[in-house]
Amino acid sequence: MSRRLNGRIFHSSVSAAELQFGQPVHETHPHLLKAGELTPGISALEYAQRRSKLASQLPDNAIAVLASAEIKQVQQTIQHDTLLNLTGFNEPEALAVIAKGHDKDEHIFHLYVRPKDSKAEQWEGARSGLEAAADVFNADETGDINSLTSILSPIVSSASSVYTDIPLKASPTTVFSRFFSSPTSKSEGFAQILKSSKVQPLKPLINEIRAFKSDAEISNMRKAGQDSGRAFTDAMRQEWTREKDLGNYLEYEFKRRGCDGSAYVPVIAGGEHALSIHYVRNDDRLREGDLVLVDAGGEYGNYITDITRTFPPSSTFTKAQADLYNAVLGVQRTCVSLCRASANMTLDKLHEIAERALKVSLADLGFDMSGNAMEILFPHHLSHYIGLDVHDTPGYSRKEVLKPGHCVTVEPGIYVPNTERWPKHFRGMGIRIEDSIAVQADSPYVLTTEAVKEVVDIEALRS
Repeated sequence: MSRRLNGRIFHSSVSAAELQFGQPVHETHPHLLKAGELTPGISALEYAQRRSKLASQLPDNAIAVLASAEIKQVQQTIQHDTLLNLTGFNEPEALAVIAKGHDKDEHIFHLYVRPKDSKAEQWEGARSGLEAAADVFNADETGDINSLTSILSPIVSSASSVYTDIPLKASPTTVFSRFFSSPTSKSEGFAQILKSSKVQPLKPLINEIRAFKSDAEISNMRKAGQDSGRAFTDAMRQEWTREKDLGNYLEYEFKRRGCDGSAYVPVIAGGEHALSIHYVRNDDRLREGDLVLVDAGGEYGNYITDITRTFPPSSTFTKAQADLYNAVLGVQRTCVSLCRASANMTLDKLHEIAERALKVSLADLGFDMSGNAMEILFPHHLSHYIGLDVHDTPGYSRKEVLKPGHCVTVEPGIYVPNTERWPKHFRGMGIRIEDSIAVQADSPYVLTTEAVKEVVDIEALRS
């Protein structure tokens, strides 16, 4: 086995199973990865095809420059970014360059990473290193990230145009951010290159690729949705007295059932805490007669699921709770049914449908829906795109017509302030119902169907 390393041919004679890497590979973690996969469910071939798609959108002799995510926590790298999406490489302090050739999808894949370092690895864990960048992740050219100044500047200087979303002003906490922000002559020269007219934003090109999920990606999201949905249903079987206990139970169940962990910080909002859309303190008691709104989901193979259910932490729904809940559920069912290509829908159109339907249903329940009522009672959008991140493909328009491969949420919610403007028996209630959906040609593929949501089914769990 051989690869080019900084212009030299490097020959490997050591089995991958005898080496240590900074992330699971098939040879060391066959229980997680099948042969040919770089991350769970996603093959090296699929990552190469994504790079080819990007290259096909670039002008001749242009480059795309992608930096890895910062280290978010000690011993936990969260790298749900473009570099991971195009390479499968999931370690900190890495940089990739996709250099377009003259043919449609011809390109050279550069990957610059941290070298092996026994002393550093003793403290921080294994690194994959330069050899693996070539032999495992299939880079055509590799190099030491610590030599970024000498490596990157000539590549950028010779490119016809540069596509990147790397900010020029970054906190100098990693090698590449120090390179972009430190006051050296070479980095200042690079900054001038990036400030020139040949720099273009990369995000619009990436979003067009990343917005449409492959079968393998949807399979990962279905796995996360199935495991998370079952955890939700099991949680609803039990009675809860503290938000924290319920949150801890879900986190444990996500992992026990096969997810890698939680996809995001959950909302476990009892009573009037549910009126705060992103309540994440999760530290109060759950009181008899209240509802608890739970927005949580697991992650599998870097892909997330997003679920919200609202239910009584003990006993059953009151009549008023059931009435308001069913009003939200009816709208949610309608909007989920329209998440198919044949409906010719956009997320904005779905939101408008949800608003109109909620307005009618709430008026039937005695709400005065005049003036800014909907703005107060339903203050967020119905949907967002999902994938590697909870809010995937930032900047991708909600006006895009939904097509097969789009993955979205549908999450109507009603949040009734505890004021005299609203019917007394609904005051202080917050109800949201959310599922993750993969759009298909003629039907929605509900990725989270195991999480029950009918009032009769929720109550039957405790009977």
